[in-house]
Amino acid sequence: MPDSPPTVAPPRPDSLSHSLKRNIQALEDRRRQEAASATREEKIAEAITSFTGSMRFVYLHLALYGAWILVNLGVIPGVPRFDPSFVVLAMVASVEAIFLSTFVLISQNRMAAAADKRADLDLQISLLAEHELTTLTELVSAIAARLDIKADANPDIQEAKKDIAPEAVLDEIEARQGKREQST
Repeated sequence: MPDSPPTVAPPRPDSLSHSLKRNIQALEDRRRQEAASATREEKIAEAITSFTGSMRFVYLHLALYGAWILVNLGVIPGVPRFDPSFVVLAMVASVEAIFLSTFVLISQNRMAAAADKRADLDLQISLLAEHELTTLTELVSAIAARLDIKADANPDIQEAKKDIAPEAVLDEIEARQGKREQST
């Protein structure tokens, strides 16, 4: 008997639904739009951050700083020392770190703003889905009542028929977080 995995991957659909293709296209269009609307400074900061987060950047620094150190240790004959105390190297590295951290923060702020937009969209979709499910539950309950099915006796169905106020949920979450912070 051949060794086979206990589960099998589900079959891939022959094609995606029209709605799913439309949604994917809308997301791609929005990302392109947001990238195009970035300011020149944001684009420069993103390019710098992208480069500084690469292995090419690491290799470049390894070569430059390694050569700097080897020259100033006197390991390379015929090349005069120009920073024997490494004070200039420390200053260059410090200034570079200041600028690089600023570019990273600019990129992170842009990514955080995009994440906030996605979170807002997710929340709106979740609230809409919750409202639609509540409406459907009421409709199914009415159909069940018409067919003389005693579905309303189920407390879960009664709960599902209630619309949820997002403000009340946020208030409850904040109250619980406040209690947790007070207890620590």
